[in-house]
Amino acid sequence: MVQVIDGFFSKDLETELPLLLAGPILRKVTASHISIWLVSSEALEARFSLSIKGASESFFQADVLAEHQIQIGSNAWVVHAQFSGCFPTDTALQYQLATQQGDITALMPSLLYRDESALTFSIKPRADYVLHGSCRNPHHPSQDSLVAADDKVAAQAVSERPSLLMMSGDQIYADHVAGPTLDAIEQVIKLLGLSNERLPAGCESEFVTAQDIFNSPHHFYGRDKLLPHYTSDLDSVDQTDSFFRRLKARLPKRQLPVFSSRESENHLITFAEYFAMYLLVWSPQLWRLVNTNRLAEQNFKVNGQTLSAKWQQVWHEEKKHLDAFVAGLPQVQRLMAHIPTYMIFDDHDVTDDWNLTVGWEKAAFDSLLARRVIGNGLISYWLCQGWGNAPEHFDDSFIALARCYFSQPSAAHQDAFIAHLYRFEQWHYTIETQPKMLVLDTRTRRWRSESRMNKPSGLMDWEALIEMQQAMLNEPAVIIVSAAPMFGVKFIETLQRGMTWLGQPLLIDAENWMAHPGSANTLLSIFTHTKTPTNFVILSGDVHYSFAYDIKLRFRRSSPNIFQITSSGIKNEFPNRLLRVCDTMDRLLYSPRSPLNWLTKRKRLKIFKRDPDTHGHDRLINRSAIGELRLAEDGSPSHISILTAKGEVIAFPPIEKLVPSSLSSHQQYD
Repeated sequence: MVQVIDGFFSKDLETELPLLLAGPILRKVTASHISIWLVSSEALEARFSLSIKGASESFFQADVLAEHQIQIGSNAWVVHAQFSGCFPTDTALQYQLATQQGDITALMPSLLYRDESALTFSIKPRADYVLHGSCRNPHHPSQDSLVAADDKVAAQAVSERPSLLMMSGDQIYADHVAGPTLDAIEQVIKLLGLSNERLPAGCESEFVTAQDIFNSPHHFYGRDKLLPHYTSDLDSVDQTDSFFRRLKARLPKRQLPVFSSRESENHLITFAEYFAMYLLVWSPQLWRLVNTNRLAEQNFKVNGQTLSAKWQQVWHEEKKHLDAFVAGLPQVQRLMAHIPTYMIFDDHDVTDDWNLTVGWEKAAFDSLLARRVIGNGLISYWLCQGWGNAPEHFDDSFIALARCYFSQPSAAHQDAFIAHLYRFEQWHYTIETQPKMLVLDTRTRRWRSESRMNKPSGLMDWEALIEMQQAMLNEPAVIIVSAAPMFGVKFIETLQRGMTWLGQPLLIDAENWMAHPGSANTLLSIFTHTKTPTNFVILSGDVHYSFAYDIKLRFRRSSPNIFQITSSGIKNEFPNRLLRVCDTMDRLLYSPRSPLNWLTKRKRLKIFKRDPDTHGHDRLINRSAIGELRLAEDGSPSHISILTAKGEVIAFPPIEKLVPSSLSSHQQYD
């Protein structure tokens, strides 16, 4: 029987926890600032030392301060160690953390590359070699391309390594969790003594605490029955249309799920669940302490009921893929300890279709339980991702509010913190490299539709877009990180537009930059501004396939050079047959001379689609991969490629001349 003491689950005293539970992850790194994220099982007493690689003496030492640690549970501390100084750039460096139990590399030798005695990295002011990608689903059948990235880095000298790793969304899949993962999450929560969360008073849930959810027969593969619903009576359609008014009068009200994911049977709900999942997708330590066969050993009995044969079969399939994922985690942990790593959220970090339409936002905000679930996703995102991206965005009052909740995790303190996160508008950030990197928040500052409740919102509102424009004025070159591609596949965007017209934008995730007229036109106007950079590089993910476009403005002699580079997913893929159909139809319907090009919002652009160096005519590469980008001195791409999870490099060579007459029979532009 699990005990709950003062709102926390009590730890199994027979289980010996290692000091390090996750990390270290090298986060924001500049010539004046170094930050490292990790999670420990007790308050960390450590001294950080930095030296030139191979030197016997360190030139910088500092203690890890208590103010940079937050206790999350009885046996869990999040440490975001921050150090200020004057650090050498473009130099092979090595660092060590001497803890109360010894050097971190002695505690975890697997962190070291061959022939190393300390963790190594380099502070690179130029972002001339960048790894980038998104969408890492632990139980997807494909392999983990972060493992392939680690294999490559292991063979490189420190000076040859990437400047940084950019993870552009869906670092976790909170809405699509495997049964064995959810079982591990529950065990981790109790191992670490995380909070037994109290759900909001008056919410639509029949449960009071997290333990009540664990005790429910719907705990595994039935959480879609526990998640909130809302009443739909066609209020989301255009009420000015007489047809819809008559239709509304005749149709009964319907109960629809707030969370629209079609695979939400194990959707995360509590903060402890979100937090535990981060530990399990980044580190192998806790997997060694949980029993991943527990459910099978219990004959799939969940609180008195036996899972159906269907879900038992699903569990076995998920377990097979999850075991392969866990086997690669030591390398993933090693990679992120050696490469500065930056992140930004997308929908699955919280829930599918997060803020897709104003109707969705209203339904989610009106539900106390939905608001709590989304808030829990934001709390865990801040702790595990956002804090390390831009520590300067989180002032003393923000940290005080967080500490108030974590020290006394009552429903009132939790709701107060969540309310602050809902109002927070500093998730975006800038990396001061050359070229400058602008990492966009395309989730919480949306341009809401004023015509229909179920029409997709613009990915950024006018104020956010103008802030982006101001940040890039007079820059010679810039890298923009947008979770979703700014310039995607026209045929797929047309399908999305059709589903939106039919009132079903959630069905196929009708989410793209061109879906909202205001944000689309503002975005295109930014690219045509005379003081914007000569070279724009846009890094994206989200779509589960990879491609590269070269973009020019029509009717302009001095057009800026725009490059849309998409790499996705790190461990995910698009349905292959469907993608091949979309690729073929895009080629046929949007050929260079097709009049359909003039019916799109991008008619002011010429979009040249790069051909990958693979057999056949497919431009959309459907393989789990991490993107590799190398930039020339002027900020334009000198090499665009993806490194697949199987270790294969697929390049997107440049198009020699950006004029229609020079294009081969299968190269085209819109």
